[in-house]
Amino acid sequence: HAWGLGESGCLGHGEDLSNQLLPKKVEALAGQRVVAVSAGGDHSLALTADGAVWSWGDGDDGRLGHGNREWQLQPKKIEAFAGQRVVA
Repeated sequence: HAWGLGESGCLGHGEDLSNQLLPKKVEALAGQRVVAVSAGGDHSLALTADGAVWSWGDGDDGRLGHGNREWQLQPKKIEAFAGQRVVA
């Protein structure tokens, strides 16, 4: 679930960039067990129980880890960590 300022896609709710006053489910992470989260001013990260790292929001300066500067409006797995188990 995510709530607050929705601009930049940092809540992970897809095309819905509106501010959320109440917690709203992040559908792209349904079925994943999220064990840790971190949020910046314009982006967010989640670590799932299987050791995968997901990022979304404003991709300026490559901050999302996808090898580009594109915004991600929904959580996207960071493929650079494929085959590695990340822990918090």
